[in-house]
Amino acid sequence: MTTKSFLKYFRINFEVNLYRKKRNKDTYMSDIKVLWVDDEIDLLKPHILFLENKNYKVTTAQSGTEALEEIKNETFDIVFLDENMPGLTGLETLSEIKEQQASLPVVMITKSEEEYIMEEAIGSKIADYLIKPVNPNQILLSLKKNLDHSRLVSEKTTSNYQQEFRKIAMDMSMINTYEGWVELYQKLVYWELELEDIEDTGMFEILESQKTEANTQFCKFIDKEYPSWFDGADAPTMSHTLFREKVVPELKTGQPTLLVVIDNLRYDQWKAFEPFVANAYKKIKEEMFCSILPTATQYARNAIFSGLMPSDMEKLHPNLWLNDTDDGGKNMNEEAFLEAQLKRLGMQLEWSYHKISSLKQGKRLVDNFKKHKEEDLTVVVYNFVDMLSHSKTEMEVIKELASTDKSYRSLTQSWFKNSPLMEILQQAAQLGFKLIITTDHGTINVKNPSKVIGDKNTSLNLRYKTGKSLTYENKDVLAAKDPKSIHLPSINMSSSFIFAKGDLFFAYPNNYNHYVSYYRNTYQHGGVSLEEMIIPFAVLDPK
Repeated sequence: MTTKSFLKYFRINFEVNLYRKKRNKDTYMSDIKVLWVDDEIDLLKPHILFLENKNYKVTTAQSGTEALEEIKNETFDIVFLDENMPGLTGLETLSEIKEQQASLPVVMITKSEEEYIMEEAIGSKIADYLIKPVNPNQILLSLKKNLDHSRLVSEKTTSNYQQEFRKIAMDMSMINTYEGWVELYQKLVYWELELEDIEDTGMFEILESQKTEANTQFCKFIDKEYPSWFDGADAPTMSHTLFREKVVPELKTGQPTLLVVIDNLRYDQWKAFEPFVANAYKKIKEEMFCSILPTATQYARNAIFSGLMPSDMEKLHPNLWLNDTDDGGKNMNEEAFLEAQLKRLGMQLEWSYHKISSLKQGKRLVDNFKKHKEEDLTVVVYNFVDMLSHSKTEMEVIKELASTDKSYRSLTQSWFKNSPLMEILQQAAQLGFKLIITTDHGTINVKNPSKVIGDKNTSLNLRYKTGKSLTYENKDVLAAKDPKSIHLPSINMSSSFIFAKGDLFFAYPNNYNHYVSYYRNTYQHGGVSLEEMIIPFAVLDPK
């Protein structure tokens, strides 16, 4: 979709939704039922008339007992409850209401400002607390805050995104630096998080279309600029330079440092669980860096720990590096790679390395973490998010739980706050550790297949292929016919690499339909996309 047609589509969609919202708002207001409980209800007639003129339906009660009867006989949206009444007090009535309808919002109104009354009311989960005398606008504000909150937030968010949409669309066509793409991607993630809970699904669909267009343009940028980053051009911080450029300066402060590398962590997932980290840590800096290609663990994470590109790892550490077609685990030597890098950098440190791939391993580190407090650097590689993305491919239940980016974030968030990793971070904060959180690469939800043909020695990854005599759709891939130009190893003289663009995944013609249906809407990595390549690096200090 061109920018012009995109803008036209956006405008039409917005106008339709605006009409729907106005219609729904008018309908919604007339349906709201209010129960107002006060032993001096006659004195409140002006307030009640004010609300009725605003199309609220108000029922009155003069005692707690009468209010409870009304609630049994009729469904209300909200209750205004006087605290000081004869017979059943406001607090007693509140307790009875919550027993009958726990989710019914109750606004407590009182003449008293005594602290214990406020505490009792708040402890009973009131929706709001007003001090007499109340004016009609206070009542109206409380109604909007408690009943109309989601609609108001939704409309304001939608309006703000509409204003930002055109700017993002225009910026997209003019970006010619990595830093520019970082800024745009951060904006897109911000709006994705802002829009994910709004009522207007059409607006979210527009954002998704804008993300797709952004990835199309980003792939063109990478195709053009990526090789030059190895020829002395102004390159961003990348996997193989991350440790030297970003981690080492943090180690020179003398403070013990915990470096956590969460495999396969996207920027939006980091933003989803960052608030839980913030309970124990305050963020000092947050930057983005670029994963090397392929955006796959055996390449990107080994590059972080070795400080080398894959072709250099193969040359300098032939005993540690394994190519795609070699047997054995491809990330079994990270500790040895890190040791060699530290030696090369001339750094004399007390350090340890821990890879966590199971709950048992995580709990073991929790139990023994205190013994690492004298170390300069403690490295933890946590594999859960990567395992989650692979489980989505292999297990139907995970496909259901993580069917969208929103649910995928939610699942990551739920895991994190209940994981041994959270316990490790809490301990680290208490022991005074500086915290660095980062990842090796991101991941993308693949939706569209692209046919590829290769021989039996072609690598199996869905987002990149390496081998000889590869046949593919040129428009769908970023091709490296000379792998050495981007510092990748050649398995043989005629080997090349291809990387899938955007949300594409490679599929073989044999048994094509089955293959496509099995892998569509799964999370994969190895290719070229904003989600895979632009990834977070955060430094935090204990509170």
